Amino acid sequence: MSDDASLWSALADPHRRAIVALLLERPRPVGEIVEACGLSQPSTSKHLKVLRQAGLVRVRQDAQRRVYALDPAPIASLDAWLSPYRNLWNSSLDALGRRLDETSDDKGPTMKD
Repeated sequence: MSDDASLWSALADPHRRAIVALLLERPRPVGEIVEACGLSQPSTSKHLKVLRQAGLVRVRQDAQRRVYALDPAPIASLDAWLSPYRNLWNSSLDALGRRLDETSDDKGPTMKD
């Protein structure tokens, strides 16, 4: 599987996206991730393994605990890939905004006037 495909595949699961969101705040030990996600420890470990294999998280040993942190490099890669689509979306939103402005101008004063 290509790197991009493994990233998308890893992020396709809502539990893994929730873990990534938690790790966006700060690095966390496995126990804290288990508690926050409401998953079993084995299930959480499996999700963390997929995220680690995709390069989205890294782990460090802290005494008896494993602490997971988000690795920003793959996220930057996804952001670069999404950039042209974001530009397309922004253009569409700008056009919608202009159309809504035209429509509201045609109707005369509004309640906020």
